[in-house]
Amino acid sequence: MRGATLTPKLIRYVENGTWPISNNACENAIRPFTVGIKNWLFYDTVAGANAAANPYSPIDTCKVNSVDPHAYLVALFKVLPAAHSADNYEALLPWRVAA
Repeated sequence: MRGATLTPKLIRYVENGTWPISNNACENAIRPFTVGIKNWLFYDTVAGANAAANPYSPIDTCKVNSVDPHAYLVALFKVLPAAHSADNYEALLPWRVAA
């Protein structure tokens, strides 16, 4: 009986040649978060979880803006000690440091 309910969905999938057979791209995109979730189980405070999650923000910002995260972090840590104002910190955004 269960197969009978899935048949229309499978037929619909087969009729549309533009839908990819594999969802590897989606799985690869969420893999860092699933690994992170397993690690976050061991954080017993909100502050600890926030501290562990903080590196995701600049790294994912780099990825979205087509900036190499490693190169950005190297450049950031070289100039960060000299930043003392809001303008200095704004100049450290991934798309500005890479330029």
